[in-house]
Amino acid sequence: MFTFQHGTFLWLLLLIPVILFLYLRFLRWRKQRIQYMGNPRLIPGLVKGKVAGRGTTKLVLVAAALLFGIIGLANLQMGKDTERISRKGVDVMFALDVSKSMLAKDISPDRLSRAKLLIQTMIDKMNGDRTGLILFAGRAYLQSPLTVDYNNTKMMLSTAGPDVVPTQGTVLGDAIEMADQALSQDNNRAKVVVLLSDGEDHDEKAAEMAKEAVKRGIIIHTIGIGSATGAPIYDAATGRNKIDQQGNEVISKLNEPELKSIASAGKGTYQLLNNNNRTANALLEAINKMEAKQSDMVIFAQYKSYFQYFLLITVVLLLIDGLIPSAGKSVKTKKITTDTLKEA
Repeated sequence: MFTFQHGTFLWLLLLIPVILFLYLRFLRWRKQRIQYMGNPRLIPGLVKGKVAGRGTTKLVLVAAALLFGIIGLANLQMGKDTERISRKGVDVMFALDVSKSMLAKDISPDRLSRAKLLIQTMIDKMNGDRTGLILFAGRAYLQSPLTVDYNNTKMMLSTAGPDVVPTQGTVLGDAIEMADQALSQDNNRAKVVVLLSDGEDHDEKAAEMAKEAVKRGIIIHTIGIGSATGAPIYDAATGRNKIDQQGNEVISKLNEPELKSIASAGKGTYQLLNNNNRTANALLEAINKMEAKQSDMVIFAQYKSYFQYFLLITVVLLLIDGLIPSAGKSVKTKKITTDTLKEA
């Protein structure tokens, strides 16, 4: 099984299409400039050291070096030795609201940041429990399946935000349904959903979905993020607070009744997030009271790293690029006469 030790570095791969796009724009601009000088077929012959395709070759070498370098930094690994271990614990699926209303700042520094900090605090205090992560807004997405690799869950959590989901809104019912599906695959473990949201949009089916989940042994705890007085929503696209069609500033308010209803239907607890440690301890206390059933699992005890091969390829590609001389900028001493330009 292959995995990346530092998967966050893979986001740097987005630089490659950006570089290619800028290079294509440069070629287009250069072609237009050459056309102003004369016949595009004759002008390159007047440039000292001009070799067709050299610039493209150098770009490909640099892009390939960047690709292999990033993979090397992410450190591709393969599980080498496995061992079977037995652990007692609870399966905990975190369902995090990443809708734009979670960017409101009625709780410092903002609702989403505080919710992510609470999840991280809980994970840091866990031992033996499996964790997973669901992100939801207008739709729900399984970001991290259940795992004992807490670093993986925290890595996925670090990238969570409104920009990772294409549809905005707040669908609490869909998040509960997805958590139900992810947790119901193993009936030998105690199962918990921790749903963190401002509950702003009323979802009529959310409580019903919670009742259905309880039938399969899933307990649902809800965490309210925000305040009853509410706060404006910052819109990064416009650089100002969100406004409605009438031009009024949109105020997002915490919907506690909805979240309390879900917790009641899910046989769990509701808590308003004020203090991260206190809330995390209360949730973990409730989770630890559940019957922790023993589960056998196979994990990789050792990993073999391959970063050195990718970095070696990167160095070789950069050396080859360095050995290819750049085109000279000086023009041949050949005199460009009026007749030559006429021929062009």
